[in-house]
Amino acid sequence: MAPIPPAADPAVAPLTGIIGTGPAMSEVYQITRQVARSNASVLLLGETGTGKELIAHAIHALSQRRERPFVRVNCGALSESLLESELFGHIRGAFTGAIDNRTGRFEAAHKGTIFLDEINSTALHLQVKLLRVLQEREFQRVGDTKSVQVDTRVIAASNRDLLELAEEGTFREDLYYRLNVVPIYLPPLRERIEDIPQLLTHFLNLYNEENDRYVAHIDPQAIEAMQKYHWPGNVRELQNVVERAVVMARGDELTLELLPTVITTGRPARGLGTRAMDFQSLTDELVHKGLHDAQQEANQADEDLLSRIVEPVERRVIAEVMTSTDQVQIKAAARLGINRNTLHKKLKQYGLDGET
Repeated sequence: MAPIPPAADPAVAPLTGIIGTGPAMSEVYQITRQVARSNASVLLLGETGTGKELIAHAIHALSQRRERPFVRVNCGALSESLLESELFGHIRGAFTGAIDNRTGRFEAAHKGTIFLDEINSTALHLQVKLLRVLQEREFQRVGDTKSVQVDTRVIAASNRDLLELAEEGTFREDLYYRLNVVPIYLPPLRERIEDIPQLLTHFLNLYNEENDRYVAHIDPQAIEAMQKYHWPGNVRELQNVVERAVVMARGDELTLELLPTVITTGRPARGLGTRAMDFQSLTDELVHKGLHDAQQEANQADEDLLSRIVEPVERRVIAEVMTSTDQVQIKAAARLGINRNTLHKKLKQYGLDGET
C-alpha cells in the first residue's frame, strides 16, 4: 500500500486571487496570513507590477477589519498639495477652491485599512503628518487646528529602497521604522519563473472569456521564451502579452509568433506603430555609446562630461516610455520607477512636455 502523502501546509497555500505556488510566493503567503491577524503596520516592497496591491487587499480580507473599509491612495499620482488634502481632508476656506469641508482618506478608513501606494514619493512635510498618525493615531485637517482621532491600520508600498532614500535625506528614517514593522518582499517575475505556466493559464482563461475566443493551448517554445525573458514590467506585463496574443491568435494555440519581438529575440521591434520596448536594452545601448564617447574625451578636462553622457540617455528613455504609455504621465512614472512630480520636472528639463 502506497504511503499517504502529507497534507499541504495551509499557511503557504495561494491566497484568493493570487497565482503562483513556487517557493518565493509561498513565503509571501505565509507572512501575509501571519501578519493579517495583527494590527501591525506592513511595508510591501517590490518592483512595479509585482502585485503589492493584491497582497494589501489580502491582508485586509484576512484581518478582523475585513468588514470595514479598505481605502487605497496612490501617493505618486497626486501633487503635494492635493495629496495632503486627499489624505487628511480640509475645512472650508483652507485654500482657494475649498468651498466645503472634506473628509480625508484616513477618516474614510476609520476602523479599516488604508493602503498608501508609492509611499516613497511623499514630501517630507507630509511624512511628518504620517508619522503622527502612526504614533498618536491623530491628525489635523488642512486649515484646521482641531485634532481628529482615527483607528486605521496602515499598509504602505514602495518600489524603492526606503532606507536608501532615508540615507539620501528624502525619506524620514523614523517614518521608515514605523512603517517597516513587518516587511513583505514581493519577488519580481524573473525570480519566480516556475509560476509562469500557471499565470499563462489564468490569463488565457480570463481573456478567452472577455473576447469570446478559444486559445486553449500553449506552444512549449512560447513558454520557454517567456521563462527566459526578464519581464521588467513583471506580472502586469505578462498579462498584457497574453491579452494581445488572445486577440491576435488565428487558431486555438498561443504560439511563439504571437509574442512581442523583445521576448522572442531579446530586441524590441522598431517598426512604425510598434510600441513594445525593452527599456533595459535601450538604456544599456545608450550607456555603452556614452562610455565610448567618454573614452574619446577622457583627456579633456570637462566638469560637464558626466551630465553630457547621462542626460541624452535619460532623455531618450523618458521619451520612449512616454510614447509607449500614450503620453499618460502616471503610467510613465510607474514604469520608470519615479513619482509623477519628478517625471514632470524631467519632461520640462528635456523639453518633452510639449511633444505629442
